[in-house]
Amino acid sequence: MSINQLIFRNLKKNIRNYYLYVFALIFSVALYFAFVTLQYDPAIDEVKASIKGAAALKAASILLVAVVAVFILYANTIFIKRRSKEIGLFQLIGMRKQKIFRILSLENVMLYFGSLVIGVFAGFSISKLVLMTLFKIVDVQAETELNFSGEALVQTVIVFCGIYLLVMVMNYTFIKKQSILSLFKATSATEDKVKRISVFQMIIGLLGILFILSGYYISTELFSGKFKTIDELFYAMSFILGTVIIGTYFFYKGSVSFVSNIIRKSKGGYLNIYEVLSLSSIMFRLKSNALLLTIITTVTALAIGLLSLCYISYYSAEKAAEQNVAADFAMTNQKDAKRFEQLLDENNIPYSKKEIHVIQATFNLEQVVEGDPENMAGDPGKLPLAVVSDAQIDGIDVHKGDVIFSGYTDLLQKFMALKETGAVKVKSRHETIPLNYIGLRKESLLSFNFTSGGLPVAVVDDALFKRLSQDKDPKLQQKSSLFYGINLKDEDQIQQANELFATVNQNDQHLSLLDASTAQKSLFGLAMFIVGFLGLTFLITSGCILYFKQMDESEDEKPNYTILRKLGFTRGDLLKGIRIKQMYNFGIPLVIGLSHSYFAVQSGWFLFGAEVRTPMIIVMVLYTVLYSIFGLLSVLYGKKVIKSAL
Repeated sequence: MSINQLIFRNLKKNIRNYYLYVFALIFSVALYFAFVTLQYDPAIDEVKASIKGAAALKAASILLVAVVAVFILYANTIFIKRRSKEIGLFQLIGMRKQKIFRILSLENVMLYFGSLVIGVFAGFSISKLVLMTLFKIVDVQAETELNFSGEALVQTVIVFCGIYLLVMVMNYTFIKKQSILSLFKATSATEDKVKRISVFQMIIGLLGILFILSGYYISTELFSGKFKTIDELFYAMSFILGTVIIGTYFFYKGSVSFVSNIIRKSKGGYLNIYEVLSLSSIMFRLKSNALLLTIITTVTALAIGLLSLCYISYYSAEKAAEQNVAADFAMTNQKDAKRFEQLLDENNIPYSKKEIHVIQATFNLEQVVEGDPENMAGDPGKLPLAVVSDAQIDGIDVHKGDVIFSGYTDLLQKFMALKETGAVKVKSRHETIPLNYIGLRKESLLSFNFTSGGLPVAVVDDALFKRLSQDKDPKLQQKSSLFYGINLKDEDQIQQANELFATVNQNDQHLSLLDASTAQKSLFGLAMFIVGFLGLTFLITSGCILYFKQMDESEDEKPNYTILRKLGFTRGDLLKGIRIKQMYNFGIPLVIGLSHSYFAVQSGWFLFGAEVRTPMIIVMVLYTVLYSIFGLLSVLYGKKVIKSAL
């Protein structure tokens, strides 16, 4: 028999083992080619207009290479392991290892590059959908067409040729270092059964839980004011990352087996078939898979956390814009404001307007800030704030000697929390005036250019405002002291009005709420798309890895299923045990990953937006649903193995 005939016979015979490998290849190539095509598509030039946008796409493509490389190499590991007996037979009949490697390499060439071709066409087919999704998210109005990119093809071929070389090195190393006996035992090797849990394992498990809890605690204190400098924040974040990852590894190494052993002992050793199939897997397999499960859990937490933060930013884009721009159109020049009003009148666009005179003054808030003022980034004793009169603000009436702060954001609350009432002082050029602080409002009265980027606005009675105006410090005053706010009565005309506004705002002196919201959505939309794409990749690859692992374990446990069937246990009995087992195998990494991501998001969500609960719940639920599909597939494969066990 010639080598070519042998290769084709092997391909035909091992088609059952090949499909997993082929799936991994086609999926990886399609995913990468579709993403890289975005970088060379002419329609995306508007999205890549900024240096940050182009750099983000390139960085994401590099990270994507790393993910798919790990995925393919792991799939190849399972593939070569399932062929180990065949390799051993080749050696037994006298075939040299170099020749065996040559046969496997030729087989791999046909499979790998055949999958590469299919994957490229699959990626090309979905590239338009990917581009349309991106445009929808970033709110770009542009036509999308199917464009086959030669540059993307060349880049894809180079990357996957590099991964192919790594696969060949892995296969050669595997064949080179294995003996005939070890190859025959490769697929049947099982873990050593530990009869009792050692004291060391108990300590490892306890340390894992303590490490995770300490990381959670520091994450809750991350932005509380305890960490003042950049170095302290860096060390705190490094501590959180290190303790959570190490704690997760220790948890899988010791805690899970320890808890399972306690359950087994509590039953006095009398376990039903469902508990045998599930607990044995937890006790003896999760321990050896600790590193793999730690990586999957970390990747899951990273994907959910980053996607949640990006979605928070995107979800809160309109609210964030409203906090920065206090009207549909905010203007600081009377001449331009009158011209814009004239254009609105000519086009029959009804509107309302407000004019607010603004001065800047220094406030002493040391008596009303929560916590130690020395731990804050700014000095609450010398805080420059915008001051307005209650006579110009609808719905607010401030008595003599009182002050109300308005425009208090969630971000500001984290860095400078204020009490509900207290005594404050305002300093003009020549005098310091004590005031009674009587409350907070979240409503933004002025745009961010009047509020030093987001500080609250002080509302005082009209007499005090005039007094401060006559004695204002010229060093503190803004270029403009008058805020013009124009709000449309019919929001359906906002687009038309915005086009008219653009003709007035030639020098970008004024602000449009629609433009600010669009800019926010465009910026965070691109980030959300990239993170979402990578998150989906992480989800599918980690789910597939766990699925491949469970398939491998199911094949190894097939003789046990045969014995149990002969002892009289039904398929239903065994299948129930399989379901419980997969709930643990897939559920434990998911639950821990969700927990990690929750504390990560809670520690700094306010830096990204104004709403946390809804975006985070949506991301977590969606991720859980998609992730559970792989658990269901594992159960179905286990059902297939049980069916063939007799």
